[in-house]
Amino acid sequence: MHRLALLLALVAIASPAQSPAEVLVVGNRSSAVSEQIARYYVQRRSVPQRNLCWLEVTPEETIARNVYEEKIAAPIAAFLKAEGLVDRILYIVTTLGVPLRIAGSYGGRDTDAAAVDSELTLLYEIIHGNKPPLRGPSRNPFFMRRDEPFRRPRFPMYLVTRLAGYDFADVKAMIDRSMAAVNRGKFVLDLNSSADRTGNDWLRTAALLLPKDRVVIDETTAVLYGQREVIGYASWGSNDPNRKGRFLGFGWLPGALVTEFVSSNGRTFVRPPDSWNITTWKDTANFFARSPQTLTADYLHEGATGASGHVYEPYLAFTPRPDYLFPAYLSGRTLAESYYLSIPALSWQNIVVGDPLCRLKK
Repeated sequence: MHRLALLLALVAIASPAQSPAEVLVVGNRSSAVSEQIARYYVQRRSVPQRNLCWLEVTPEETIARNVYEEKIAAPIAAFLKAEGLVDRILYIVTTLGVPLRIAGSYGGRDTDAAAVDSELTLLYEIIHGNKPPLRGPSRNPFFMRRDEPFRRPRFPMYLVTRLAGYDFADVKAMIDRSMAAVNRGKFVLDLNSSADRTGNDWLRTAALLLPKDRVVIDETTAVLYGQREVIGYASWGSNDPNRKGRFLGFGWLPGALVTEFVSSNGRTFVRPPDSWNITTWKDTANFFARSPQTLTADYLHEGATGASGHVYEPYLAFTPRPDYLFPAYLSGRTLAESYYLSIPALSWQNIVVGDPLCRLKK
């Protein structure tokens, strides 16, 4: 399909503007920053106070499976049922200070380790008595459904995003930028000639589906730094051997989204020392949070409005697809819809960071 025809078709079916009343905000009373973020977001987005769910759980980033079940999933499910919100809520928003990931007992694609947020996407099904297998990824029913609006009962899941950064200032700025998002700027797509062909093909397809005059695509060995007026960015991050700088020095526009094919970029929201830089897997002495790779939070700190990440190894096949993410976002989909259209699996390693209601205004 011609790129203009596809975008017009996407605009025609994009969901009507979802209401803040369809958002559940999850805060942690054991974390001062979580409380601060939750209250700010509820006020800034005019989310009803009845949609604010408080947990009392450790603020540690990594928790055991039983802690997730007893201190996160069960209280949220009980809250949704008690408030009559099970079917009303489309989006769940967690906050910095709510645990980030669930430790696992198995490895590879059969692991039971997962991102807390990705597990929460299944809560709708679980409340209705359908519990998927614990180990391995679960199919995302919304993946690639770019010709369908996200609504009940067609999609029995919650779209879960996280309001997180290095501190409250980073998250506040991210929320404020989401309110100012406008449909302008460039989509920057940086291929890695030494990487898996599949990921590069997704980037090339994204370029074909976006307006030609708004795409910057590079297929050389060079890394793109210093781009201006960026509304979307996708690359291999630190998996590109030519990427030497932790920060890109981009001029990010309000509403800018980021995705990259990196295994551990969502591993932590603890801020590294300013002197830390990305490195290689051989350079174990200079790892930060058990990895040498780029960090999702760095993009948000630099000025992006939304970003994806992975708390453990996701495998390339389960990373966000830029050829679905960016055309959906450009068509008028919300941040949350756009990311989940592009993510193949739930109950997996993926996180989506940002205001779920953010969308590009004309």
